[in-house]
Amino acid sequence: MKIAIGSDHAGYGLKAKLTAYLNSKNHSVCNFGTNSPDSVDYPDFAHPVAEAVENKEVRFGVLICGSANGVAMTANKHQKIRAAIAWNRQLSKLARQHNNANILCIPARFVTPQMATMMVKDFIETKFEGGRHKRRVGKISC
Repeated sequence: MKIAIGSDHAGYGLKAKLTAYLNSKNHSVCNFGTNSPDSVDYPDFAHPVAEAVENKEVRFGVLICGSANGVAMTANKHQKIRAAIAWNRQLSKLARQHNNANILCIPARFVTPQMATMMVKDFIETKFEGGRHKRRVGKISC
């Protein structure tokens, strides 16, 4: 599966670990940066990830910043994006099951690398339930 990943400086270390995990599972990872711990602006990385998902260049996106709020707000400006913040496995699964989320936003300052890895695994393996949720998801875009 092809997956886009991006982060700001706060998520740089976690992004490297998640990229290694995804590569070990034979996923193709498109890295949109940042590629160092130097201070950067999260929209510069969230927009390209969202565009890659929106244009169907990749199946899913993963965005990481300190709280996940900034990257989620940025990604959700794109009409075909449903970016969800999760800090545990249940939220990651529900984002897919009930909201058909296509970008997982992870708060690097609030999760361990092990938790983040399991959240990414769950996110990409969980199917959208459809049904009553499909109707609701259809009402999200403006």
